[in-house]
Amino acid sequence: MKLATLKSGRDGELIVVSRDLTHAVRVPQIATTLQQLVEDWDELAPRLEDIYQRLNDGAAEEAFELDLQALHSPLPRTYHWADGSAYLNHVQLVRQARNAEMPETFWTDPLMYQGGGDSFIGPYDDIEAVSEDHGIDFEGEIAVITDDVPMAVSPEQAAGHIKLLMLVNDVSLRGLIPGELAKGFGFFQAKPASSFSPICVTPDELGEAWKDGRVHLPLTVHLNGDKFGEPESGPDMIFNFPQLVAHAARTRYLGAGAVVGSGTVSNPDPNGGPGKPVADGGVGYSCLAEVRMVEKILHGDSKTPFLRFGDRVRIEMFDKAGQSIFGAIDQRVVKYQPKD
Repeated sequence: MKLATLKSGRDGELIVVSRDLTHAVRVPQIATTLQQLVEDWDELAPRLEDIYQRLNDGAAEEAFELDLQALHSPLPRTYHWADGSAYLNHVQLVRQARNAEMPETFWTDPLMYQGGGDSFIGPYDDIEAVSEDHGIDFEGEIAVITDDVPMAVSPEQAAGHIKLLMLVNDVSLRGLIPGELAKGFGFFQAKPASSFSPICVTPDELGEAWKDGRVHLPLTVHLNGDKFGEPESGPDMIFNFPQLVAHAARTRYLGAGAVVGSGTVSNPDPNGGPGKPVADGGVGYSCLAEVRMVEKILHGDSKTPFLRFGDRVRIEMFDKAGQSIFGAIDQRVVKYQPKD
């Protein structure tokens, strides 16, 4: 099943979306928001599934043509947004560039930070930034949405609480990160609002690409119209989504609608070295920081700039038939202008 949220008020309006992303149905008689749905998933989801089947069969008379740009992130806000860093190749490169060893515990204990879930950006909305000097970066990721997750669940139990998947642009301000981490208290100002794909999907929509708690498909990233990366999201994800959800719930409950991210999708080169740019025959990257680290490791200096005002980022994932699964995150970076 594919779902989305039309822009309307703070929490939007839940709709069911056809598999090919061309049509949708409003469902106020079942649930008005995605948050309401995940809070009562077992009761409401089967009713939406029936509508989804009718929609795909062309039998939903109430269907309307879908304008993807009218959509917000599936959850315009959430009670809990936690982002992991499950692709340790990304972590390893960042640490290698500053000549820091990666602790062995990183391979057994996931990295995770808690971000701001009170106000996400829509997938086609501008990324507002105060200054280019902050080192504006995008991060292409995958995330899951859960129902209510009990405290101290096992990964096997956590798997049953994963209800939906979507893509993420986890915007980062790289210039602010070192100072914040030096305080020993984690990210805050360096992690402004994130955005998510216009469509979220139940795991069964991915077919064989959803296995072992991972999505086994490339994540396609374009920067200013040029392909920047197409890394594989499955093989190098050290901790799968059930493990990440269980980690987040180790000492606390996760309320329905909790969003847990994978971290930046990243692949090493097959020869074991840093990944190569697309232009050099590699799969490229899902963020600017990574290509900058590779440049520093190989050439002693980073040449690729961070995002500038006017730059455009597009993040998308396609099935093996070439159909967009989640729609695209397609955003322009603009200078923040205070509202009157």
